[in-house]
Amino acid sequence: MPTPSSSITIRPVEGRRGRQRFIDWPYDFYPDRYPQWVPPLRRDVNDTLDPSENAFFEHGTMQLFLAEDASGAAVGRVAGIVNGMHLQTYDDGTGFFGFFECIDDYAVAEALLDAAADWVRGQGLTQIRGPANPSLNDTAGLLVDGFDREPSILMPYNPPYHEDFLVRYGFERAMTMWAYYVHKKYCRFERLQRGVDIVKKRTPGLSVRTLDVDRFEEEARTIREIYNEAWAENWGFVPVTEGEFMQLADEMEQIVDPEMVFFVEHEGTPVGFSIALPNVNQALRHVEDGRLFPLGLPKLLLNLYYGVYECRMPLMGIRSDYQGKGLDSMLVLATIENGPPNGFDACEMSWVLDTNTRLKNHVESLGGVKDKEYALYEKALPSAE
Repeated sequence: MPTPSSSITIRPVEGRRGRQRFIDWPYDFYPDRYPQWVPPLRRDVNDTLDPSENAFFEHGTMQLFLAEDASGAAVGRVAGIVNGMHLQTYDDGTGFFGFFECIDDYAVAEALLDAAADWVRGQGLTQIRGPANPSLNDTAGLLVDGFDREPSILMPYNPPYHEDFLVRYGFERAMTMWAYYVHKKYCRFERLQRGVDIVKKRTPGLSVRTLDVDRFEEEARTIREIYNEAWAENWGFVPVTEGEFMQLADEMEQIVDPEMVFFVEHEGTPVGFSIALPNVNQALRHVEDGRLFPLGLPKLLLNLYYGVYECRMPLMGIRSDYQGKGLDSMLVLATIENGPPNGFDACEMSWVLDTNTRLKNHVESLGGVKDKEYALYEKALPSAE
């Protein structure tokens, strides 16, 4: 049943037509208000929300909601989310909300968050965290500083008032995350090179190589194995299932530059990796409505070739028994060395947890600067009266 809140009605999304309205909302809202927003491809958003296309639904569930005003026009959206892998890992009663968007009206935000919180509570959970779209292994977090700049690939963008709405609703910040910007012009290359030389002397037998595209599936499985081990102790980490990772690998294969994916090996065995993806948002911003046809595809291909000059490093991992030995500096050096010859003048390293003091200090010592701030929020869910 629809849930009214004053003149606002919250409707659970049902069927393909309802899901399409849910998908369409940001494309109608953002362009004339927030030019820094980069429209994702609609087909990618649809695949994320489609249980038959997204491996997340092998262990997770989701309920989408739309907010309508008195005229029936959509004025916002949200999803309540249960992440089965999170619950298996932590058993902490935490559900999630995501895909949160609304007009600048707290009454709309309150009604949407009520719907997501009530749904999560109805699944027997006692806390809600987000935004996650739909998990922390996907696009996640709320932008809280850096609104004047476009987001990098797979990073969120939202209006500034979203943070105020969440805080007014009772959410508290659970974690702060940073996006660092490293430009070749300001990178302290010699300092990094000296550090790498020391690392190699302390641990003989280390080497770095690029991705072998002829063994792409095998390489992807190696990355997943290292990633799940390397990140196991990080805040909020949830292991990536094989289905989720192979789906991600299939998507990345379409855009990845093999010269920007690195493995650090010890005596021939991979013990760490890093991935820097072309920032295709620099091309997607020219596909105004997120549709490839009839005009979007030519614009996308043209700008992918001529208009992408930055990359983003979303993933890096070092096996647990090699952590603290400086191997990450070898991967960063390789990325910086290979970037300019492959057309990338700068790299965003994101996100970096605020609690990861060692990595923050390392990136800043190389000349990286905090470019954007993101956060995740959580709220306890009292029992329904």
